Amino acid sequence: MKRIRVMWIAGEASGDVLATELAVELRKSILQATTESSPFSQPLFTPLEPYFFGAGGEKMRSNNIDILVDFTKNSAIGPYDALKNIKFYKHAFNRLLDAAFELTPDLIICVDFSGFNLRFASVLRNKIKRHKREFFKFNPIIVQYISPQVWASRPWRAKKIAKNFDLLLSIFPFEKDWYKQYVPELRVEFVGHPLLDRYERKANLDTQDKVKIVLLPGSRVSELKNHIPVMKEATGLIRKNFPNAEFSMVLPSEGLKNLAKELLNGETAIRLNAGNLQDELSGATLAIASTGTVTMECAFFGVPAVAVYKTSPLTYLIGKKLVKVRFLAMPNIIANKEIYPELIQDAFTPERVAEAALKILNDKKLIKNIKSELDEVIKMLGEPGSATRSAKIITELLMSKMPVAWHM
Repeated sequence: MKRIRVMWIAGEASGDVLATELAVELRKSILQATTESSPFSQPLFTPLEPYFFGAGGEKMRSNNIDILVDFTKNSAIGPYDALKNIKFYKHAFNRLLDAAFELTPDLIICVDFSGFNLRFASVLRNKIKRHKREFFKFNPIIVQYISPQVWASRPWRAKKIAKNFDLLLSIFPFEKDWYKQYVPELRVEFVGHPLLDRYERKANLDTQDKVKIVLLPGSRVSELKNHIPVMKEATGLIRKNFPNAEFSMVLPSEGLKNLAKELLNGETAIRLNAGNLQDELSGATLAIASTGTVTMECAFFGVPAVAVYKTSPLTYLIGKKLVKVRFLAMPNIIANKEIYPELIQDAFTPERVAEAALKILNDKKLIKNIKSELDEVIKMLGEPGSATRSAKIITELLMSKMPVAWHM
């Protein structure tokens, strides 16, 4: 029996987590499928465990995935950040392209990281066509897990996705209908949101005597540098009205925690955490959060939030011309209304953050309404079991493409 090879390409800390969760379920699913489909009946027969390799981070490495490139240490957003790291990304791209042709995976799973992954899939497909000959049979299934936000900007990329991917796994309910309208030939499956499995959802209780505010500056170095100084000043303004307020900041890794400590420049009233997001949000009164994935985690725990973002002037100017949606925070996009106030770029100032935060903190009725609207958003995310469903769909597709000779 041939050993199945799966290549993974995941960028950033969030992709490292998503890929790890899916890999755990996919390994089990492939082993079960290969056992059931094996022609061998001897009791000593054991199916070969699939070989996982590619790009990711420490979580993937610790789950027996051979990491050739670590993107989590060089995360970038927008053209400015990408240009600063262009040599790294070019080297990584070529390294992964070479690895694909050397190891000829049966399956390539691209996790989020859409700019890199879409180009990689396109270049790989074209290179395979140029090398196609009788003895060169490399033709992997390519899956995109987590849809690029083409519905928010550059919708024409949907055609390129349809051309280069065999399957797109979506975690937001409206995306399947959007793709059906633009590229009906692309197979899109809504699998539900990973948050529903990642955390235990506890009631977020208001406390009369304590105000607990969680700061969530992001998962990229550039985000921390842009966000933390403003957040720090905003906490001082909030304390003037709530002198007993407790502030904590959650970072996704120890390395980013150390950077946050440097950026806080001696501020000791903000408690730093590497991880532990569930406990912090479970007891939070309010969050001040970057408009990334973490706003969905705030919504999951029913935490009112002020959504913020600042990037380089060049990235912002380009993004402003391309983005077609009204909001940037995903709970607002799903609800199609502003549940979380958004302070973007020049509007992201200590004074504006404090003003928005105090408006929420001083209005119990507003807090209750926000929590109720967040409950409706979470109900739209489907049922738990996202990674399991994704693994089942991928395995069925993989088995359907395997030649009969694979089993012999």
